[in-house]
Amino acid sequence: MELTAVGKRYGRGGRWILRDVGLAVGPGELVRIAGANGSGKSTLLRLVAGIERPSTGRVVRPGAAAYVPERFPPALPFDAASYLLRVGRVHGLSAEAARRRSGEWLERFGVADRAGTPLSRLSKGTCQKVAVAQALIAEAPVLLLDEAWTGLDPVARAVLDDAAAERAAAGGAVLFVDHDPARLAGRTSAAYRVGADGGLRPEAEEAPAVDGGGPVVEVEVDLPDGAPLPERLPGAPAVAALGGTAVRLTVPAGHSDALLRGLLLSRPALRVLAVRRREGER
Repeated sequence: MELTAVGKRYGRGGRWILRDVGLAVGPGELVRIAGANGSGKSTLLRLVAGIERPSTGRVVRPGAAAYVPERFPPALPFDAASYLLRVGRVHGLSAEAARRRSGEWLERFGVADRAGTPLSRLSKGTCQKVAVAQALIAEAPVLLLDEAWTGLDPVARAVLDDAAAERAAAGGAVLFVDHDPARLAGRTSAAYRVGADGGLRPEAEEAPAVDGGGPVVEVEVDLPDGAPLPERLPGAPAVAALGGTAVRLTVPAGHSDALLRGLLLSRPALRVLAVRRREGER
């Protein structure tokens, strides 16, 4: 997924919400978008989703996008199961697959018993779980979460944390906005901030320690003809030369699936020599 020189304003004389935004997010990346209230974070996600068109520049996606909006309209004339079935069909799923995935996510969020309840009669928290489920059932190449954790209980927030990381590990490009600065800390591959001028800039995040007490995974890779490693690998791995064209990449265990997928999908293709898990040193 790539944004090139993207700008957005409403009306010919309106102020620029976003200006000259460039962003590339590859398969397996989990990216945080930060910024002050009203800075344009939601606008950026809507542009990526294709809901709005940029005023300047272009947005290229690798396929369909699944989107959890900042505000979900509960007054739709469906019950939870019927709504999810229809969304699944829009995403190209068979009726059987849509029902199965809908049931799985309602169960995972602990609201399977509300499947037949009209959306208008659901609590705000339960309605938000349905809003999240409608995006997750798609298993789309691009997943966009705009304050999707708001209104969820702590257990459901943890489920969504894992779901976002799992989608990235499965090869999806995931962008999220959340008011909690600690959201998915240590699991993101990059973070950006929308500035007051509408520009998007990398935001430094504290790199997760690979020797801080938690389990880590070491991946040994052969770089053909001394080729460089891909930029911005998930987990910001520590790199150590092993001799010849081999290197060892070390990441917290939670990033290992995304890292492996990033390596295997890189161009030119990299050969993975070994994968080992070990406990971090205290």
